[in-house]
Amino acid sequence: MALFKHKLAKGLICITILATNLTACKKVPVTGRRQLNLVPDFMIKELSFAQYDSVVKISRTLPVTDERTQQVARVGSRIQQAVEQYLQEKGMQKELKSFKWEYNTIDEPIVNAWCMPGGKVVVYTGLLPVTQTEEGLAVVMGHEIAHAIARHGNERMSQGLLINMGGLVLQEALKEKKEQTQLLFLGLYMVGSNLALALPNSRMQETEADKLGLIFMHMAGYDIDAAVPFWQRMSALNQQKTPEFLSTHPSNERRIRDLTALITEIKGGR
Repeated sequence: MALFKHKLAKGLICITILATNLTACKKVPVTGRRQLNLVPDFMIKELSFAQYDSVVKISRTLPVTDERTQQVARVGSRIQQAVEQYLQEKGMQKELKSFKWEYNTIDEPIVNAWCMPGGKVVVYTGLLPVTQTEEGLAVVMGHEIAHAIARHGNERMSQGLLINMGGLVLQEALKEKKEQTQLLFLGLYMVGSNLALALPNSRMQETEADKLGLIFMHMAGYDIDAAVPFWQRMSALNQQKTPEFLSTHPSNERRIRDLTALITEIKGGR
């Protein structure tokens, strides 16, 4: 009898998780891939904005008069406009309803950049010698903004909720266990002592971000051919010492080949 109850409980959990997957799916722009989005947008944006503010508050942010700050803001604004135009053309402008775009440059020798859900972007000065040009910076910012547009953060957090808390207690996790939910959010976004914040992206998400990022970059008027030499520089840097930016972002020969194919596809208008 006990064994039967155990199997029944496992079956109910599986059914609940399956039902949750079927009822909480959204499509990623461009790729059309169905993804799991269980966390309400208002909740993940609230957590995102709070963590962004806390990081910026205790960091050495460059003043708005600094040329590097102006370059980051300029590239971000151009890509933001491309994103808004693209989603409007696709009838998906409501996806940006809760976005509050903001760009900051933190003066730290960290080779990293990130975009939190809701459009909060940070670039570390340690990345700029690797990007070298405005096009190189657009490669990175387009890629990171693409993660936010594709809701990869929500997808990862949703997966974490199912794995850590189980489908049967999902509602309670979101509504009543605020502390646990916040800890899960912090764990997934890896807010560390170095103030380096990185999204643990899967390879599938990376491919999507590469494609979306190149499209946004292209629409913003940047030369997407800059993507390959940038990632080659990152690859060379990786051989010396793994930069923070690559800790959760796979960069290898296959990625460069994929980028080359994507560039050809985008330029061909297919």
